[in-house]
Amino acid sequence: MHTGFKRLLLPFSLVLALGTGLGLTIDTLFGEEDTYEQLQKMEDTFLLINRQYVEEIDPAVLAESAIRAMLDELDPHSAYIDAEAIGRVQEDYQGSFGGIGIWFEAPPEDTAKVTSTIPDGPGEAEGLMAGDRMFAVDDSSIVGMGSIPIQNLIKGPIGTEVHISIKRPGVSDPFDVVIERASIPLYSVDSSYMMDPQTGYVRIGRFAMTTHQEFVQHVTRLKSLGMQRLVLDLRGNPGGIKETAVRIADEMLDGAGVIVTTDGRVSQENIIDRISPGGLLTDEPVIILVDEFTASGSEIVSGAVQDHDRALIVGRRTFGKGLVQRPFQLRDGSVVQMTVARYFMPSGRLIQTPYETGNQEDYYADKFTDYEAATYRPDEYLADIPDSLRYSTDNGRLVFGGGGVMPDIVIPPDSTSALNAPIVQTSIRRGWAFLYARQYLDTAEGLAMRQEWAQTPDRFFNEFDIDQSHWDGFTSYARENGLDDANEEGEVTFSISDLETHRSTLEVVLKARVAQRLYRSEAWYPVYNQIDPIILQIEELWVHAKSLAENGTMAVN
Repeated sequence: MHTGFKRLLLPFSLVLALGTGLGLTIDTLFGEEDTYEQLQKMEDTFLLINRQYVEEIDPAVLAESAIRAMLDELDPHSAYIDAEAIGRVQEDYQGSFGGIGIWFEAPPEDTAKVTSTIPDGPGEAEGLMAGDRMFAVDDSSIVGMGSIPIQNLIKGPIGTEVHISIKRPGVSDPFDVVIERASIPLYSVDSSYMMDPQTGYVRIGRFAMTTHQEFVQHVTRLKSLGMQRLVLDLRGNPGGIKETAVRIADEMLDGAGVIVTTDGRVSQENIIDRISPGGLLTDEPVIILVDEFTASGSEIVSGAVQDHDRALIVGRRTFGKGLVQRPFQLRDGSVVQMTVARYFMPSGRLIQTPYETGNQEDYYADKFTDYEAATYRPDEYLADIPDSLRYSTDNGRLVFGGGGVMPDIVIPPDSTSALNAPIVQTSIRRGWAFLYARQYLDTAEGLAMRQEWAQTPDRFFNEFDIDQSHWDGFTSYARENGLDDANEEGEVTFSISDLETHRSTLEVVLKARVAQRLYRSEAWYPVYNQIDPIILQIEELWVHAKSLAENGTMAVN
């Protein structure tokens, strides 16, 4: 969990920046005389090292190291983005780019790891999965190489091929994947569908420039199909463009009031975003799903509607990022992404997790400790929150500041759920169902299956079942790809009997993977959500969401 929080830091640093636009400079920002004297001190040291140090030092490296060291003394979300990376950031958030359609991280002196694949991108189509370790590109080792050089190797002219060498956890032998580069559309609504005749479902993966437009299109379509209430899934959403998040929240709010307020040291950062009249979803009951990776812009949405008693927030306490970054462009095109303001919810609460400047390690460690209490002992956790962090919603409900948005209904992970059984999680992590479905649908039988089902997704969701032949094919694939492999102690971890014990759950996962291959990645959710432990509890919560929509209060059980 601790490392998961850390992985979110860089995306947070990048995505809010693009909402404000690049191009600001640091000219005329010097004030007091002491500031100038300290700057001269830094300049003297820089020139001294550059001219007198025993070995020749690259001045660019020295300057960047100094900048990063200064930012390390600030909050956990201020960052430096070099000039080469800025072009990538702009591409990633302006609509499309050429490549193979993956997100990855490249820790120093480690192997690059795929963190996620872009739905329906060429990387996903060729079987790349989250967790895959990339150790070579076109036979050139990338071990220990930074993310920008790796990206430069992977990207290339659209239509050309790139060879990625992969080591997959749980798979003994490395293998190569050949992927044709393509222009990658970046959609932020991962899926939308009708869960039942009256309930719509929309999942937003991040907030980009096009998210509001996408959201309106999807919700309008669902309403035309009879939607009377909505599940908005923001789990795992790391945020993004602040203005986009505000517009999404505004679609669910009506009347007068504040959506979010930003407060900074300089007056230009003091901004109040207010509710505008009307909206696409001002009356319908809404349930918003959140978790510990729901952050930044998605916390603006969930926190604002909670403060206005508009929607029911369900899941686990959110990440807790209430800092606003603005990009300041330096002479060489690089950018200092610096925190310039805090944002506050309509009730006045700050959701930023407390931090000690210059101490990122404790910041994430404390998040993990608090997460355990907030998830498994919520009553105890809330009782310990001081009065100074207690706030009231429009209608007097108690909400909390000081570290994320606390859901109205907390649902901890269910360790007894079949979905969390070790064999099921291992199967998902190693991609047995995903890769079997991909392999099968390229066979003659699979092509015939495509012809039968490809044009009738609704019929597939309602009628298709995993028959014995599909099950046998899946279990055979699992055996050929590590099911019976021994662990480091020489013990066989899983067997066919383990698969059989959890067959009903694994059949749903397999059907979801087949749907994903037949109809695009968004088709995964209508099937997989049938076994999602939180989705399964939603039906009993609509009484609260309806009461909030009608009266601004939660129902009394």
